[in-house]
Amino acid sequence: MQDKPRLNILLAGPRGFCAGVDRAIKIVEEAIRRYGAPVYVRHEIVHNRFVVESLERQGAVFVEELDEVPDDAPVVFSAHGVPKSVPAEAARRNLFYLDATCPLVSKVHREAEHHFSRGRHILLIGHAGHPEVVGTMGQLPEGTVTLVEDADQARTVPVPEDRPLAFITQTTLSVDDTADIVAALKERFPEIAAPAKEDICYATTNRQAAVKAIAGRAELMLVVGAPNSSNSLRLVEVAKRAGCPRALMVQRGHELDPAIADGLSTIGITAGASAPELLVEEVLARLSERFDLAIEEVVVAEERITFKLPTALNA
Repeated sequence: MQDKPRLNILLAGPRGFCAGVDRAIKIVEEAIRRYGAPVYVRHEIVHNRFVVESLERQGAVFVEELDEVPDDAPVVFSAHGVPKSVPAEAARRNLFYLDATCPLVSKVHREAEHHFSRGRHILLIGHAGHPEVVGTMGQLPEGTVTLVEDADQARTVPVPEDRPLAFITQTTLSVDDTADIVAALKERFPEIAAPAKEDICYATTNRQAAVKAIAGRAELMLVVGAPNSSNSLRLVEVAKRAGCPRALMVQRGHELDPAIADGLSTIGITAGASAPELLVEEVLARLSERFDLAIEEVVVAEERITFKLPTALNA
């Protein structure tokens, strides 16, 4: 039997689940355990089909809006956060609901309310249509938040002239892209109020730093994640920008053609914050069908953060 060619794997650390994602999934699982199936979930709890399908098998039913939820069923709001109109509607209908919004997203919501209470107009750095952006803009009255998607918009977007300004950001952005946008805003509006602590979450920052640490050594970067996951998409972009010749997203091991690494000596692998480690193991198993893998884990930070479940589930 012919020996398999050797393939060096640089495994980024940290990778995969963050504390907010872990908490959100546990909320759904615990709700099913306590209240029985079905438990309804408004929007994908996190952006990963494997996770969603696993929860569906346990008894979760995913819907887009509350009008799809029966009056007597519990409902969970996704980790991305929701506009204030959603819990208000749930309360109006006397629905029992659990809010799985990541605490770091909730922090941004509180910042937005703080700036609004001080009469500031808010510039939100983020991606149009992303559930987190929809939820954050929905914390305040329409017209009080302006979305800024890139540095060009930061230089040209119209703002009210009669109010001071503040900026906040989506938690899953590219650290480098956001720095460019913030620089453009500060150049244009030197008095603009900034977050007391950066809004981009620790998990996003750490995963991007880990990719940067291996990108220059890898000929190919595989990002395990979902195409609708903002933080996973950013990891692909970060890898390319940091010097990796090629970066691709893969959702499941069986979707990967291991021949993609033919002729290469070293590839990097990471996973977005909503991708479980099991999916990384799938990708490694798929590659091992064709290659003799030599795995080196490159860890840039240790994560020990955990978030408590809602009070209703701790009783």
